[in-house]
Order: sequence, then structure tokens, then C-alpha cells
Amino acid sequence: MAPDPATASSVATAAAPSPLPAQGFNLRCTLTFGDIYAQILIWMGVIFASLAAGLALMGTSKPIVALLAVGLILVLSLPFLLFAFTTTLLNHIALDPRSGTA
Repeated sequence: MAPDPATASSVATAAAPSPLPAQGFNLRCTLTFGDIYAQILIWMGVIFASLAAGLALMGTSKPIVALLAVGLILVLSLPFLLFAFTTTLLNHIALDPRSGTA
């Protein structure tokens, strides 16, 4: 048995009342280059140190050890870099209430 179109449309358009007021928020990012400048410098230092270690180990009889050392340093430092960038970004996200009711 098919539902009555008049009652089906009225049921579909009925909205549940919201317990919160209909006030929106503006998402604002306050991150500047100065906030992540030290992190970039430290990451560049890690890259240069790992490359220097790789070049120093290249002179040995086992160059594969040099490649593994560089890869290990970069792989182990990458999660810390991503965590630092992510937390810095999340700390600089601001939710401001919208002014006015529109």
C-alpha cells in the first residue's frame, strides 16, 4: 500500500527543533611564518646532519649502511615534525562567533 503523498511530504519537511541557538562561527587561522620558523630551521638541521652522516659513511666499504642511516634518521624524525606542525596549526585556529543574526 503506497503512502499518501500529502502526509509523506509533510513528514519529510518537518524538522526537529534544535536545542542550540542558530548562531554560526567564523573559522580563522592566525598562523604566521614566524610561528613555524624555528621548526623549519630544526628540520633543515636534521636534513643536513643526516646528509653529512651519509657522506661520512659513504667513504667506508659499505655504502648501503650510509643510505640506511640517512633513511632511518629521516623516517624517525618525520613523525615528530608532522606532530609539531599539526599541533602548531591546531593551536592557531580560532572559532569566532558571528556578529549579527543573518
